[in-house]
Amino acid sequence: MKPLRLALITRRYWPLMGGAEGAMANLACQLQEMGHHVEIVTAQWHPAWPRQIVHQGVPVTRIPNPPIRAWGTLRYMMSLGRWLRQHQGRFDVVYVSMLKHSATVAVTRFKNSPLPVVLRAEGPGESGDCHWQTVANFGMRIRRVCQESTAVVATSREIEQELLDAQYDRDKVHFIANGVRVGAVATPESRLLARENLAAANPALALPESAPLVLFTGRLHPGKGLLKLVKTWPNVLARVPNARLYLVGEGPQEGELRGMISALGLQSRIILPGVFDNVEDLLHAANAFVLPSHFEGMSYSLMEAMSVGLPVIVSDIPGNRGIIEHGVTGTLFPLENPQVMADQIIHALVQPRQAELLGQAAREAVVARHSLQANAQQHVDFFRELLERQR
Repeated sequence: MKPLRLALITRRYWPLMGGAEGAMANLACQLQEMGHHVEIVTAQWHPAWPRQIVHQGVPVTRIPNPPIRAWGTLRYMMSLGRWLRQHQGRFDVVYVSMLKHSATVAVTRFKNSPLPVVLRAEGPGESGDCHWQTVANFGMRIRRVCQESTAVVATSREIEQELLDAQYDRDKVHFIANGVRVGAVATPESRLLARENLAAANPALALPESAPLVLFTGRLHPGKGLLKLVKTWPNVLARVPNARLYLVGEGPQEGELRGMISALGLQSRIILPGVFDNVEDLLHAANAFVLPSHFEGMSYSLMEAMSVGLPVIVSDIPGNRGIIEHGVTGTLFPLENPQVMADQIIHALVQPRQAELLGQAAREAVVARHSLQANAQQHVDFFRELLERQR
């Protein structure tokens, strides 16, 4: 069967990587490995960044996006529209991450064209696209445009319901759960090697072999519940004095987090190492993974941690309950009680054998239900179905 030619549009991309961007990057890689032709189109957030790069084997084109709030968005939208007009013959499907400005440009550009424009809704609740459309400037106008797309992919059942509640056409909403690339399982040997690699790359990340590490990866965003995690870390240290916490990522709450860490005197115990292109070494270096989010769809970061066999401690919210079975593939804690989160972290660190069993079950669940290969094939099948409909 003829390979697909796909344009994947995401305004944020490497080196600005969160869960949504990581999911898009890995999907692009997997689609290319399957023989399809993929190109990432993103924003050039800094004028010094090259316009053309190759990231993980996938070509990336950056569209001008001046660092001036309103003008930058307008310039990006105009430039993206021109680029799509110039290159529309190169693609069979345009796939856009987030129901925001990029989606508006793509849907408008191909409104009277047979080229399918598929949107991908990212995130539920207050951090999600549907909520953003209700509070952003011109958000409801953007929603009306997005509703005219060929289709919208929901990556969780919660997001799917939000789309329907927002009056998106039921026949256009299609559920495809996130998938994750399953690599090698974490072992004591791989933990030691990963820590050596991290220390060699950045001496600030050097860890004693005996120091247990708890990891968070994702956007440093208020919806992630990270302030509660930092506040309760002294309770963890009371039981496990040499424990470390890495908050890996970037986002609008970074300054506030650094201020709180400094005020609590935790600079040597909680590290914000920034963004990593590949979190494999971080996952293998860790003893546990924590996700205290207020809202999640189907968290890519969580599934990455599960895929290497890490024990996971996550907030008891619908998105996480869709992935984690409490006491079987991880532990859930109530959002209103961060002390329970601290207790569960302590338990994972002082009872490593029980934590290992939870991690093994988590990995088995991801392999069975959320592989990247299956996710990519679902996308291909859906895209071909849309193309057949258009014909």
